[in-house]
Amino acid sequence: MSDALINGLAGAGGGIIAQLLTYPLQTVNARQQTERDPTKPAFKDGAARQLYLVVKSEGWERLYGGLMPSLVGTAASQGVYYYFYQIFRNRAEAKALERSRRGLGDGSVGMLQSLTVAALSGCVNVLLTNPIWVVVTRMQTHRKANKQQSPQGLTCALDKAMEAAITETTPYKTIDVFQELYKEAGVLGFWKGVIPALIMVSNPAMQFMLYETLLKKLKKRRASNLKGADGLTALEIFLLGAVAKLGATVVTYPLLVVKARLQVKQRIDDDKRHRYKGTFDAFTKMVQYEGLKGMYKGMGTKIVQSVFASALLFMIKEELVKGARLLVTGNISLVKKLPSKPSR
Repeated sequence: MSDALINGLAGAGGGIIAQLLTYPLQTVNARQQTERDPTKPAFKDGAARQLYLVVKSEGWERLYGGLMPSLVGTAASQGVYYYFYQIFRNRAEAKALERSRRGLGDGSVGMLQSLTVAALSGCVNVLLTNPIWVVVTRMQTHRKANKQQSPQGLTCALDKAMEAAITETTPYKTIDVFQELYKEAGVLGFWKGVIPALIMVSNPAMQFMLYETLLKKLKKRRASNLKGADGLTALEIFLLGAVAKLGATVVTYPLLVVKARLQVKQRIDDDKRHRYKGTFDAFTKMVQYEGLKGMYKGMGTKIVQSVFASALLFMIKEELVKGARLLVTGNISLVKKLPSKPSR
């Protein structure tokens, strides 16, 4: 079994576990990002309040709306990302060693190379898995009618027009989303939000750059330890992953909001503020009608969810990689091989 395949499978497994534990926060965050009315609770309430309101008005099951396609998307995304990341990383390391033999550099992969590797992996991942995330976003932002109200008593006529695009009383299934997207824009409907998603590869690129840099520095400090540079605990990996994700999320969050706005079902009213022609149009209208504050809507929820999920992912993935190498080879020495050697 190749090292890239081991990392791909471990990434998929870690991603699924992290997704299951943090999914309700993802659902709340998607609703916060796509809410445009300043008077609505999703615009101003915190994550805890939003969780309470969803459970009270729609039931526990709505916190897990779109969970199955999301798990498929997570497994596919993490598997594809880590598979190609390891392939590109191995090539970068080979080139770095080749340059070292010619007297250029110390044989390690630098920050720019790490950034490029992560960015390329992210682009491949986005192009292959974007349709899944469009479906997930639609299902997360879909609202059931309030359990204590009839459909006729939801809101006034104007609010009905605003809410009808995302509020239904009938079950909303994955196949319904596929049909809906195809009717809206044909095959291209499944790649809504792909441009900001491609730009968003800077998020995992920054995340991995920070993670690799911090990991390398920590290993150098441990080099003289009897346990060697591989003596990192799961908690330390958890903390490194959390710090790396926090930094990347703060910088790139506005792109997440734009991507969600483009992927969610459009309003059926004629208000131009509720319709976006593309990425630039979405940016322009959000700044014009909602201000810079609108670009960071729900960021607190996202930071909590993504930092926790990412830290779990790194910790679980590293442990699965070690276990897989030991299981496949039966040689414990290979557990201390890639990706934790000092040259990284």
